[in-house]
Amino acid sequence: MELQRTLSVGVRDGLHARPAAQLVRLAKSFTSAVVLERGGATADAKSPLKLMLLGVKEADEVTLRTTGDDAAAALEQIAAFLGGAEAGIAPAPAAAPVIAASVAPTLAETGRRGVPASDGVAVGPVHVHAHPGLPEPLGRIAPEAAPAEVERFHTALADTLASVSARAGTLPGADLQPIVEALADVAGDPEWARLVEERIAGGADAVAAVLLAGTDVAGRFEAMDDAYARARAEDIRSVSRAVVGTLLGWTATSLAEVPAGAIVVADEVTALDLSGAPLERIAGFLCRCGAATSHAAIVARSHGIPAVFGWDEPLERLATAKVVALDGTTGEVHLDPDAATIADFQARIRARQASVAALAPYRTISPRTRDGRAVTVAANIGSLRDIDPALEAGAEGVGLFRTELVFMETAELPSEDQQTAIYREVIERFRPRPVTIRTLDIGGDKPIPAIAFAPEDNPFLGWRGVRMCLDRPDVFLPQIRALLRAAAAGPLRVMVPMVSDIDEVHAVKALIDTCRADLAARGVAHGRFDLGIMVETPAAALLAPALAREVAFFSIGTNDLTQYVMAADRTNRQVARLCRPDHPAVIEAVRLVCVAAAVAGIPVAVCGEAAARAEMVPILVGLGVDELSMSAPAILRVKKQVTEIWAVPPEARP
Repeated sequence: MELQRTLSVGVRDGLHARPAAQLVRLAKSFTSAVVLERGGATADAKSPLKLMLLGVKEADEVTLRTTGDDAAAALEQIAAFLGGAEAGIAPAPAAAPVIAASVAPTLAETGRRGVPASDGVAVGPVHVHAHPGLPEPLGRIAPEAAPAEVERFHTALADTLASVSARAGTLPGADLQPIVEALADVAGDPEWARLVEERIAGGADAVAAVLLAGTDVAGRFEAMDDAYARARAEDIRSVSRAVVGTLLGWTATSLAEVPAGAIVVADEVTALDLSGAPLERIAGFLCRCGAATSHAAIVARSHGIPAVFGWDEPLERLATAKVVALDGTTGEVHLDPDAATIADFQARIRARQASVAALAPYRTISPRTRDGRAVTVAANIGSLRDIDPALEAGAEGVGLFRTELVFMETAELPSEDQQTAIYREVIERFRPRPVTIRTLDIGGDKPIPAIAFAPEDNPFLGWRGVRMCLDRPDVFLPQIRALLRAAAAGPLRVMVPMVSDIDEVHAVKALIDTCRADLAARGVAHGRFDLGIMVETPAAALLAPALAREVAFFSIGTNDLTQYVMAADRTNRQVARLCRPDHPAVIEAVRLVCVAAAVAGIPVAVCGEAAARAEMVPILVGLGVDELSMSAPAILRVKKQVTEIWAVPPEARP
């Protein structure tokens, strides 16, 4: 069977390393061949390198072709991913302009500015980060030596992949680990090995072959018309250098010993370089190469490290400087600045620190509105990597733990024991603060490799959330048992997604009772949890009075509720103007839910994107929402905002 579909790509920033690697894993879960076409060029969707070289950007029109026995399922799930699937792709932090180093302004044009890559101001001593020089001239071999060189390359490649994968497994934070994992996928791509083997067959030794293949592929990325795609040349150079280092027996150049408060000065800093770096000790980055769209820039922004790239001076000159002052917002750089300049930059730093410090007290504050109403500000998380940032931001618990991401990280369904361990760790880390875990919510825009979905004309209105779970007890019952077992570790709330009918709640309750009885009969330790539902369908909003008598809490998913109330696909750019959580119809739906909850005496949370929007916070609190849950970076700001608003409308105030 051969099928095809043309669609607009909704993946944030297009198919760069991380989403390309995720798409490859999804494509490989099917036996069918999967091909993507853009602008007349095609790529095998099971090769991350070929996908990245296709240069697919957000909003590009592409044609997806699937051929084989499971072509229909492959087409549906991969099309959903391309349309904007939430497969654990953390969006790159914004706030820096998309300017490639190749078009960076030179010193002669601007005086003393580079490419602003990460906001902030820094002054500090120079720490030069330089990789060993690559061998010249490149080595040649006789034809009969080619098989041995191919074997030497594959041994070095395997050793490099093992090293990179091991490094990725120990990285802190949710931003750097998936980047390094994606680079490992690129290095392990058979297409990459084929390109190297071709050079060896042409007479190059393994080192030369890796360098030539890397230069060729990096050049293809640099020739692309998109700044984000051009920045992927950094990834290829990084992978090539790592394999060459293994072949030559080099000790990898590391940032592990960077002094506290230093400015890292380099030709280029890559994700692999950063994977060994104590980021908390780095005051700033100044690089000759790189772009605001590079992985180094993304990581710098997410960790609040000022960075300027595209600085047009030789590294030898930069290495002679003792001190650097830089402004990652404007691109301004001073090498060995005078006393007046240092004083100016230190004043800027103090001003920024004061702004951040103004929010610091809110880490330990349980916010109340000006008229005394308590509003919980919690965190949305998707994996164990998100726990530390949430706790550091002062989250008052977890308002949404997306368990589907646990299922997406493996080709097989996670076992009951594996799930129990993950849920228990989240509960223990947040104890005594409550944790709210959402049961599996896949289908629609969230495909996973381990569960095959039949083709659906409109997956958003199809077999997803609780509908799928009730039809698949082999998937749902182990999760319920895992949640009951984890509940023994601390306060837990469990919520069911995509509820549209009271019978669905009754069915879930019956399964919970069955699982509790099973665990008790086997003598397995377990606890109890409060059961709630996600309110994200118009049916649930309209049935809120009846549903409120059946559950312990409501949590409003404003993303889906908005698209269903407005009958506007949130992945369709042509109707994006309708997907507004501040639309009167959506606000009325939220009001109905809050009124029903108040009558029944149960709390209401909002865990959709609207919870972090400054203009929505007073609206939601005014409607009666008790908890706002969001990503960690927004928590302190929202806590502060809650303390500045009135929950009671002016006409009702004393």
